[in-house]
Amino acid sequence: MSVTTVLVLAAGTYLLRLAGPLLRGRIEVSERARQLLATAATTLLTALLFTAALTEAGGFAGWARPAGVAVGAVLAWRRAPFVVVVIAAALTAAGLRLLGIP
Repeated sequence: MSVTTVLVLAAGTYLLRLAGPLLRGRIEVSERARQLLATAATTLLTALLFTAALTEAGGFAGWARPAGVAVGAVLAWRRAPFVVVVIAAALTAAGLRLLGIP
């Protein structure tokens, strides 16, 4: 990736972020559109989670990582402290890998 590409992407990202405060109050968004945007954000984050948890270099990541993510998800769902969620997920994945489970 060239320096020009990085600069163009940085400028685009900055302008996109700047558009929010500048357009706030000037554009009316319907309640239906707000609901769809909230659903789209949740769907996008869920897809990102599954992609990152299950794949590595275009293939299956093995069972340790999804198991760690599952443990973290259950603890987050049970409203455990964030530090506990992260440590439990990491220890689960590391423990399974230590046992030879990829």
